[in-house]
Amino acid sequence: MPRDAAYGAIVSLKNYRTGGGYLHSHWHLYPEDIGARQQQVTAYSHKDENNKWMIKKFDSEHDLSSNNTPVELVMNGDLIRLEHVVTRRNLHSHKEVAPITKRHQQVTCYGENGIGDANDVWKIEIIGEDRRTPISTVTSKFRLIHYLTGCALHSHSKQLPKWGYEQMEITCNPNLRDSNNFWNVEDNHFPKLPNVSFDFYAPSFLERFLESHAVMFQGNSGLKPKEGEITSRPWQWPINLRGQFFSGQQLRIYLLGNPIIWWGNLILLQIFFILKLVFSVLEQRGLQVSPLLKDLNNKTINASFWLFLGWALHYLPFFAMSRVLYFHHYFPALIFNSMLSAVIINYLMNVFHHFLPDSLAKLIQHLILGLTIACVVYSFILFSSLAYGMESSAASKSSTSRIKWLDSWEF
Repeated sequence: MPRDAAYGAIVSLKNYRTGGGYLHSHWHLYPEDIGARQQQVTAYSHKDENNKWMIKKFDSEHDLSSNNTPVELVMNGDLIRLEHVVTRRNLHSHKEVAPITKRHQQVTCYGENGIGDANDVWKIEIIGEDRRTPISTVTSKFRLIHYLTGCALHSHSKQLPKWGYEQMEITCNPNLRDSNNFWNVEDNHFPKLPNVSFDFYAPSFLERFLESHAVMFQGNSGLKPKEGEITSRPWQWPINLRGQFFSGQQLRIYLLGNPIIWWGNLILLQIFFILKLVFSVLEQRGLQVSPLLKDLNNKTINASFWLFLGWALHYLPFFAMSRVLYFHHYFPALIFNSMLSAVIINYLMNVFHHFLPDSLAKLIQHLILGLTIACVVYSFILFSSLAYGMESSAASKSSTSRIKWLDSWEF
């Protein structure tokens, strides 16, 4: 691609925000009750022939791609028109209300064979540049200001209805400071200028890393529940308030946490907090304990802290998410909580050796371990039908009703 944009070049413009779409148009018109019934302009997330625009002077119709025409670069402050290559209509705005964002003006494509009117004229403003500098491919960040009304070409994540093919809305924003008004030239085709290596445009590793994560965060936040879909909130997950139902023809499957493990994890998590508090008080007061017990306490708290941190990092961020959430999102945090439970159980079994005779301590240790394993195995057998499939017969419903410990469980 050429280093700079010139008049007559075929370009694709991309909104500068992370995950921004390409400036796009197609033959379809806005519906009759949506502003002026002119050609739709949208933002589209994928590369497409309908993303291509020709940069033209605001007051000339000369063939700028001709070999006889001298090359003239597009400069900061220039007045231009953008002609949609496929439909040969110009990017246009007027004082009609935008389809969704009613505070903004509608943006359309207007004219025939590249000839429109004064509402097709836009002024280029490169961000951070006061002097007459050319528009650089990829690297220049600029605004397109509508010359007659003073608003800025704007894109955001709001989707148009089905008549707009659920593509993103393009408007003309009176607020010139909005960061969604920024654009850059993504593709630039102009045979009269030499191409430069793509290495020139290549971002650094850190830039790629930050952008990829920003795109993932943005994509996640945009996920919304489908109509009739059952979702859940993060506070419901640790207490196993409700599961997730999977319907079937003959067998019904209900995704539910093993309540013995789920609620046991919660209890042992509270025990960790109590132990942490007790050990902190003992340390502050300078009470002496045996070196072996002190070493056991320190190992337990250190291991438990890192597992608690893993649980918190995999669970608490969901409270800040606006995207659709499901019960299974808690499973990674559950693994850390279960490992934390194992550490606390191990501590409780070992601590008896410091206060009781070995024979009695071993007996209690075996009782705790045996009771824990028995509860886990029994609860697995008891609730296994939820995972392996429940028949829809009346007898099956009667047998599963006895394991419906909470009314919020919907099987």
